[in-house]
Amino acid sequence: MDKLDLLSKAKRVVIKIGSQILEKDDNIDRDFIESLAKQIKSFEDREFIIVSSGAVLAGIKKLGLKSKPKSITEKQAVASVGQASLIQIYDNIFSEYGITVGQMLLTVEGLQDRRRYIYAKNTLNKLLDFKVVPIINENDAIAVSEIVFGDNDFLASHVALMSDANLLIILSTAGGLYTDDPSNPDAKLINFIDDVDQALSFAKASKSTYGSGGMRSKLEASKIAVDHSIPVIIAPKSQTIITDILLGKDVGTFIYPSKKKQTTKKKSWLKLLSSPKGKIYIDQGAEKAIRSGKSLLPSGIKEVEGIFKAGDVVAISDIEGNIIGKGLINFDYREVNSIKGMRTDKAAEVLGKKVDEVIHIDNMVIF
Repeated sequence: MDKLDLLSKAKRVVIKIGSQILEKDDNIDRDFIESLAKQIKSFEDREFIIVSSGAVLAGIKKLGLKSKPKSITEKQAVASVGQASLIQIYDNIFSEYGITVGQMLLTVEGLQDRRRYIYAKNTLNKLLDFKVVPIINENDAIAVSEIVFGDNDFLASHVALMSDANLLIILSTAGGLYTDDPSNPDAKLINFIDDVDQALSFAKASKSTYGSGGMRSKLEASKIAVDHSIPVIIAPKSQTIITDILLGKDVGTFIYPSKKKQTTKKKSWLKLLSSPKGKIYIDQGAEKAIRSGKSLLPSGIKEVEGIFKAGDVVAISDIEGNIIGKGLINFDYREVNSIKGMRTDKAAEVLGKKVDEVIHIDNMVIF
């Protein structure tokens, strides 16, 4: 499918707006937000989700601070003020165009739990059913450095997956991916990438801006989306950028969705977001079996660590302690302890209920 076909089929679009994009003269760029509202209004047959930074900047202006907060506590306090101020700006401007917005504040910690992840997904879909434009940001008021996405590019990619979006637009001050630092007059804009893995391989070997820092981060975040058939455009800030993109104009860098076999969204959540509640050690026979696409049976389990319940995520370790995967377990830690090493028929006798597998292959990801 070519670029124009992909764009024409993009009925649900995620737009990522970073702090630098949202800033103008040390303040929130209200003119740019108004341009977004105008453009979104003109595409009423499409659904839009905005992943917006800018809470700290909005808080600084609201509090009249002379400098950026330095400590985590200061940043959290400023972000708390800024989140309220920023959503008010979006609400006031979008309301002028008859668009209702809704705020969602997400954290990595919240999305690591499968149940809370599903709740967030359902809330997001319900907002779209209500014809609301969700404004999403990481919850900087409570997040700390150990449990943050680290970059809203990654948050935007996970939101694109969670919402079953058809297009992810990442607005960038660089305006796209270049062969070298964009300040270099010899640097050339890369108009499209059809193999993000190849581009990442080049980025690893490169010492340019393209190969490190922000550009590499954008490629890594884009890979999450394109690996799930969601095209990505890294594009510059302008008053008509969303319109230009959706009409197929040549702006920024277009990254085609991967042609490889796609993993399921559940397995991506397991791999990228889930936080194990315990660990199970398996023998070599069980490792060979799960690597060949079979479910994990109780007979292959040697040891159990941690306290977990049925439905929790556990890490899967080989007998030497190397983590080889993660999965959603069908039994709690007491039950697994009582049936480890047993055949399924014997395990069923011990537990007094049917036992097929401890972790089904569809609920497992192997590294």
